[in-house]
Amino acid sequence: MSVVDAAHINALSEDFIRQRLAARQADPYISPFRESLRPGEARPAAVLIPLLRQDDAWHVLLIRRTHVDGDHHSGQVAFPGGRVDASDASPQQAALREAHEEIGVEPESVRVLGQMEEMVTISNYQVTPVVGVIPWPFAIDPQESEVARVFTVPLAWLADPAHHEERQREIPGEQRSIGVHYFEKYDGELLWGVSARLMVNFLQALDVI
Repeated sequence: MSVVDAAHINALSEDFIRQRLAARQADPYISPFRESLRPGEARPAAVLIPLLRQDDAWHVLLIRRTHVDGDHHSGQVAFPGGRVDASDASPQQAALREAHEEIGVEPESVRVLGQMEEMVTISNYQVTPVVGVIPWPFAIDPQESEVARVFTVPLAWLADPAHHEERQREIPGEQRSIGVHYFEKYDGELLWGVSARLMVNFLQALDVI
């Protein structure tokens, strides 16, 4: 990515991001991406895509989940988030609640800019991504049972086409494969799978890739 492109990305305003998210969500030609058709209704979930300003540049905050035996998504790089509880009034509330539980960011301190289209995952979760600007720095308080590490990645780095690609990956137990997004490792961390797809969707919404 050129210096000019990085400068453009880092100069994006919150209003611009809000408008782009609203336009994408209203686009009738964009439908939820479904990794796999599974029997039964997908379980609702929500994640927060946390944006922050650091050194006059946009960064995205990510977590690496704590490894848990038998958990399909444990040990992976992800956005803060989880299941939508019956007590949650909306996916947005669920995303903010989960972010507070997992990394300690106060819900009222997050400036929500909008939502992305839902995505149905191979594990049969219907995930709603919520985009918000978080204060930085803040007192990170990771929930150790779920979060092994909290780190940030520059948005301009993520938008660089040299840093991500789509590969075909076989679905366990099925005679077919699907396209899976992978980013190059950043600070030793590998972003791939559902979270990488959500990241690419967000970058496309901003029209920076």
